[in-house]
Amino acid sequence: MFRSGSILLISLALLTGSARIACAQDPAPTPPMGWNSWDAYGLTISEADFRANTTVLTGIRQFGWEYTVIDEGWYMQDPFGSTLEARKYLWNENGILIPDPARFPDAADHAGFKPLADWVHAQGLKFGIHIVRGIPRQVVAQNLPIAGSSFHAADAADTSSPCPWDNGNWGVADNAAGQAYYDSMLKLYADWGLDYIKVDCISDHPYRPSEIRQIAEAIHKTGRPIVLSLSPGPTQLDHAAEVAKYAQMWRITDDHWDAWSFPHKAPSEYPFGLRDEFDRIAKWAPYVKPGNWPDPDMLPEGYLGPHPGKDQPRPSNYTHDEQRTEFTLWAISRSPLILGANLTKLDDFTRSLITNKEVADLNQQAVESAPGLLPKNHSASFPQRYWYARTGGPNPKRYIAVFNLADAKTSSNLPWMLFHLENKPHAMFDVWNRKHIPSAKSLHVILPAHGCALFRIE
Repeated sequence: MFRSGSILLISLALLTGSARIACAQDPAPTPPMGWNSWDAYGLTISEADFRANTTVLTGIRQFGWEYTVIDEGWYMQDPFGSTLEARKYLWNENGILIPDPARFPDAADHAGFKPLADWVHAQGLKFGIHIVRGIPRQVVAQNLPIAGSSFHAADAADTSSPCPWDNGNWGVADNAAGQAYYDSMLKLYADWGLDYIKVDCISDHPYRPSEIRQIAEAIHKTGRPIVLSLSPGPTQLDHAAEVAKYAQMWRITDDHWDAWSFPHKAPSEYPFGLRDEFDRIAKWAPYVKPGNWPDPDMLPEGYLGPHPGKDQPRPSNYTHDEQRTEFTLWAISRSPLILGANLTKLDDFTRSLITNKEVADLNQQAVESAPGLLPKNHSASFPQRYWYARTGGPNPKRYIAVFNLADAKTSSNLPWMLFHLENKPHAMFDVWNRKHIPSAKSLHVILPAHGCALFRIE
């Protein structure tokens, strides 16, 4: 017999516990799709690099790619510096981080990112940045005034809660001064035209619910629909209702990189490989809904360079089968699709994945998705995983995917019940190989090591 790892969808009321913080409109009714600079540029992204990648993204916008995000380091004068002092953070007179005008010339003369955001919007895209939660330590030492309030930086700092892996900031206190600091930050960034903010060191090691709430409240006060993405993971399942109340995305793993699997030393799961994503994504499937997208991290596919956030510049270490498997898993599970590649150096295979309109539409249009049934008492080493998804509207489409977790080719005959389908013959369309499969009483599938198949039921 077979059973489901997580099939039943939990009601909205149970998931959120209480109403989400309201904003002018839901900023993420579908899983966000876009590009982030970290996997290719690490701390080093410049305006020229950003514009070049965004220009490529503009060319594939019709497939759903929308957000273009500058990750960590944009406020550093020397991102190659080995110490905090050497990196030389920049902030304004009220202690809010601002871009380095040497790396971002349009940010000169106190313009901040507004000219760059305006350019992004003119391309029909949306603009995002990364911050590490907290307040710069040097701003606290200088005790700068907080804009729009009678408070100063020292009033807002929580020196008992620094980020344990980034020594740039103190935490922000859960008090009126702390809220005023985040209010002033988000007001400035919203005035620039911000559409997406990724906040680091907040959803795990440590989990900072007070700062999540403060940032969400500050976003709400701007009146601008801004996606709030929480990082890194793994966010714990028992925090699901709380993060769903305040954020649109939250990381469910530590940083995910380009290998099938990595060795770990407990309790760390960094770096997180593709093999481990299957069961993690399945656990979070009941919490996926419009406005709430558990995030298994960016897609480290294509060329990662010139200064990737981990290791040396390289083409992704994935095989082509592994790249397709990753992209398919993220798409059918309704995970955010955030590209990590250097888009100016896209290879033909990676381009073929990210420009497959049916797969992108599956991710954006599905109203239901769930892991398939697995053998009762199966172990974590069971060599296959299954997924099912259905789109909405008057003519819904049904999709199924099979994933081979084994290190060798597999051949299987699978009953339709594994995919929550009626026990009768079904015909299919092979989405990746673009061919029709005649009606059959079961699904016959041959997969390479770490490979997958994606079918639309006809």
